[in-house]
Amino acid sequence: MTVREIRVFGDPVLRTKADPVDPASPATAALVQDLLDTVQVPGRAGVAACQIGTAQAAFSFLVDGRLGYVLNPRIDEVRGEPELVDEGCLSVPDLGFPTPRHPWCRVIGVDLDGAELVLEGEGLMAQMLQHEMAHLDGKLYLQALERGTRAVAMEAVRNAPWY
Repeated sequence: MTVREIRVFGDPVLRTKADPVDPASPATAALVQDLLDTVQVPGRAGVAACQIGTAQAAFSFLVDGRLGYVLNPRIDEVRGEPELVDEGCLSVPDLGFPTPRHPWCRVIGVDLDGAELVLEGEGLMAQMLQHEMAHLDGKLYLQALERGTRAVAMEAVRNAPWY
């Protein structure tokens, strides 16, 4: 089991758009295993590849007891007007802010065999899907915050002991 270190705010890999992966590659299989191992630390809902240091289009999740991963994902559909939900991020430790998220989301990607994989849901699943997809675009949830909240969040980041 390889639990990888989570990269934190300021690391350039977190601002890098993810490259597609080859599902058939042994390196991709190793990445998936590291993602699955890393997301199983208690308190985690999702881990994007950039958070463990590689700008590859993959993330793992553990939501409501369901463990999984997706490669080369894209958002297929969101439903509902964005609502403010409390959100945090492993790459911005110990902080959380109300973040606008659609209440339902569907992501389509592939598994290690190249077969289509559809992930969809509401609540925490929808929030996680949108959060991890933003990571793959090189964005942190802080960028999705409303203007006033973002100013407060950035001040909190600057004052955080890990910054």
